[in-house]
Amino acid sequence: MTTMLDFALRPDLEAHEPPEARGLARDQVRMLVARLGSGEISHHRFLDLPDLLAPGDLLLVNTSATIPAALSISDGSGLVVHLSTELPDGAWLVELRKPRGGATAPYSGGEPGQIYAIDGGGTVRLREQYSLGRLWVATIDTGRQSVAEYLLRHGRPIRYAYVGHDWPLEAYRSVFSVDPGSAEMPSASRPFTDAVVTQLVTRGILLAPVILHTGVASPESHERPYPERYSVPEATARIVNTTRAAGGHVIAVGTTPVRAIESVADSGGRVEAGSGWTDLVITQERGVRAVDGLLTGFHEPKASHLQMLAAFAGHDLLQRCYRSAIDAGYLWHEFGDVNLLLP
Repeated sequence: MTTMLDFALRPDLEAHEPPEARGLARDQVRMLVARLGSGEISHHRFLDLPDLLAPGDLLLVNTSATIPAALSISDGSGLVVHLSTELPDGAWLVELRKPRGGATAPYSGGEPGQIYAIDGGGTVRLREQYSLGRLWVATIDTGRQSVAEYLLRHGRPIRYAYVGHDWPLEAYRSVFSVDPGSAEMPSASRPFTDAVVTQLVTRGILLAPVILHTGVASPESHERPYPERYSVPEATARIVNTTRAAGGHVIAVGTTPVRAIESVADSGGRVEAGSGWTDLVITQERGVRAVDGLLTGFHEPKASHLQMLAAFAGHDLLQRCYRSAIDAGYLWHEFGDVNLLLP
């Protein structure tokens, strides 16, 4: 089994606000680069990305857009419900949260069959627990509106305690955000700007879309994976296979494109188009088959995403990356800096 990476994350290393509020453009965040072959670690700005890739390389980008997935429960308790993932039968996975320190913390209450009224006149009915003490399978009743329409009117972006106050939905979306559905931002793509994309294309670096609608994060516990909806278009599958055959590198922008592509890759790394729900977990033992590199944010101690990073970098190099990032003062979370694991 992969040894989970553990380290102390100091509060001053948490990004409490978007880089724009710190006087930086999105593409000026820092980027720690690790070469998977040599183990070399170097420090850059995200603006350097086009210079670090080669013509013929392919970036896989997630076009899922963040939705305002947090809703207040209107009984005066201060409880909040986070809508995580829509399931194939139309039910949702949801998380109940209680107020704490200006934000929220997990709430372990609730009973099967319990109905909560939410702002706007809708209801959430708990059906059964999905993971002990946290996620529930629930029925969402929004009347004549779709859930998506209801959230746009009455919801707000999910925010955790390390972010000091609410930010508008646009702060949680990237230049690739065209398909609403993610409860939390696919944040590795946030530093991209029109200018960076133009430079990439001009240098002969390809971009191809996938969709994976990500659910709520689990910093508090490590639980069984939950299904997330994904789609890999035929054109993207074809470009991945062509890139690999030509000797180019396939680099995922975030952990979500890795899960989408690896869900439709065979044991030899050949990809076919597909869509549905995936609960695939990438570990060092399982490995990656169709993706060569990864651009990602910095993840919390013992987070399950670190298993995927170890599948690319191995435990020792990953540990060196995180030690170097901490020593150099890189910032964590969705508004923080990024880490490029480059073949």
